[in-house]
Amino acid sequence: MQYQTKFQSPLGELQLISDGSALTHLLYPNQHIENVKTKGDLPLFQKVTQWLEQYFEGNHPVIDFTLAPHGSDFQREVWDELITIAYGDLETYGNIAKSVGQKLGKPKMSAQAVGGAVGRNPISIIIPCHRVVGKDGSLTGYGGTIDNKIKLLEIENVDMSQLYRPKYSTKP
Repeated sequence: MQYQTKFQSPLGELQLISDGSALTHLLYPNQHIENVKTKGDLPLFQKVTQWLEQYFEGNHPVIDFTLAPHGSDFQREVWDELITIAYGDLETYGNIAKSVGQKLGKPKMSAQAVGGAVGRNPISIIIPCHRVVGKDGSLTGYGGTIDNKIKLLEIENVDMSQLYRPKYSTKP
């Protein structure tokens, strides 16, 4: 059984989904999953909500709850790599590909394959896919919208002067 609660964030209403013991999804309004039983009183949801409140206040909270994103072995390997990107830091798809490739014993790993796995991250913000940029510093590929990626990086005080904002961003 899956359970959900909502969290009102500066980025809009986020949907938190749990299997009852672990967080399986943290989704933006444009990524909403239907037909999930609402149960806001799960202790897990209380911890995740506290984490999100701290994060949006500009703090770097510690993850003290279980994450259980569902995906292929490769996707989970990429998501595990994302969690190692420190608050306020950035990493490129290419560097993640090199690291994951080394762990999997593959001398060459496609940055595009990594990008596909990053794009399928079901636990946005907490598994920080917003901290991944193109090799030229471009703010590419964020399912929660580029504008939200920019807002998250600004919360983390990332120096935005060296990053390229795509034309389709609504920010100046």
